[in-house]
Amino acid sequence: MLPCLNKKLFGIECFGCGLQRSIVLIFKGQFLEAFYMYPAVYSLLLLFGVIFFNAFKNFKNGNKIILILAILNAAIIITSYIIKFI
Repeated sequence: MLPCLNKKLFGIECFGCGLQRSIVLIFKGQFLEAFYMYPAVYSLLLLFGVIFFNAFKNFKNGNKIILILAILNAAIIITSYIIKFI
């Protein structure tokens, strides 16, 4: 696993802390634990899946879907980051 440079240098977690461990937990079949580790993991996978498929076959509203998913992911990431420190 790659160490978090932000956590090493400044002592606080970044917005992506837990994503690597969460993906490893998904590959191990521990889906609920992966969600608790990094709540945006499934919506990020969906976002990257839509981006990947839109690159090969342009959806009718592909750009709008990607924008909505990106905003949703940003909201989930920021909310979970704030909750983590409360």
